[in-house]
Amino acid sequence: MNIFKKVLMRLSFLGLYKESGKDIVFIIVSSLFTVLVLLLPTGFENSGIQSNTLKCKVRVLHVDNEYVRTMGPVKHGFQKLEVKVVSQGIFTGNKGNFKGNIYSAANDLTGRMEMDKIYSDGDYAYAVLTLADDNTFSMIRVMDHYRTDKTIILCVLFIILTILIMGWMGIKILLTFIFSASMLIKVFYPMTLHGYDPLTGALAVTILISAVIIFLVAGISKRALCTFLGTAGGVLFTAVLSYIFTYWFKIHGAVRPFTEMLVYTGYGHLNLSHLFIAGVFIAASGAMMDLAMDVSAAMDEIKKQQPLITKLQLMKSGYTVARQAAGTMSTTLLLAYSAEYTAMIMVFIAQGIPLENIINMVWVSSEIIHTLVGCFGLILVAPLTVFAGGMILGESSFPSP
Repeated sequence: MNIFKKVLMRLSFLGLYKESGKDIVFIIVSSLFTVLVLLLPTGFENSGIQSNTLKCKVRVLHVDNEYVRTMGPVKHGFQKLEVKVVSQGIFTGNKGNFKGNIYSAANDLTGRMEMDKIYSDGDYAYAVLTLADDNTFSMIRVMDHYRTDKTIILCVLFIILTILIMGWMGIKILLTFIFSASMLIKVFYPMTLHGYDPLTGALAVTILISAVIIFLVAGISKRALCTFLGTAGGVLFTAVLSYIFTYWFKIHGAVRPFTEMLVYTGYGHLNLSHLFIAGVFIAASGAMMDLAMDVSAAMDEIKKQQPLITKLQLMKSGYTVARQAAGTMSTTLLLAYSAEYTAMIMVFIAQGIPLENIINMVWVSSEIIHTLVGCFGLILVAPLTVFAGGMILGESSFPSP
């Protein structure tokens, strides 16, 4: 026991010593569960991997733009590239060593700026080598600019700054970040591809993610319980509202990028409308957690400062806080969602398209549902959290820890 206390004191600069025993147990269990989720097979690990291919990093030695035709802002034709293999993938097996080899490649340009890549001398790119049966070189395809190293640097900087600034809370934030991403990538998305209903799957996953995040950040406490109940209620209401308005507006669900590609690549069984609905409340759940946590924390603090406050008085104070927080949080959702479609809105304005024409377009209608239903759910979180806080935190016989 003394050794355990010494370890905690040495980590005091992170704030770990402030955690209660039950919180530490929950953190350990959550960490182990996160690792378990990360190790889960999705069933699609080998679906896009060809045994005769090898991924590698190449450097563009020379670019020949003779066959590139510029038409306005877009380019057509292709670039002739001379590339040198700088490094191969980690798991190459016995596919041979191609490091240092120089090959010729072509970069086709389709005239779509969002899809085309333009290379210059000295650029690093991600390429795929196609091999013959005897593992000798057959052809090379340059996929895109190489960004793996930049991504790693960005992630490391994020981790370091989060821990330095937030201390032990930063470690818990990183854990919630990894857990949320792993639940979506390793559980929800594969479940949907395997044929499970995305609506029910997203509800279960979102509520589980919310529970883990809330109890990790706020600890095992009444404050966290109030936050979770308010968030879960808001998510359920948002799911119901998004379901109603999606079918009422006749949104078919194929309004998101790459959705149609899913259908044409063997996943025609997917319910695209349910997938769209799931995206609405998944996207809004983070803001709901923020609002619920703000309200619960304020009510918990009020209860600590005024232990004799009645449930009704505590609810009134919580509702005052909730109204202020919901006002700014709703605007946050509006700005976050609208920023994704800045170019589309500018096109409509530049062409002088009438407002009624705009709001009847399926892309715009889907975003109206996405934004307003998310805000509806956010507004509903406030009274739900206030009620839960009044009933749980306001119980005088069990004071908040």
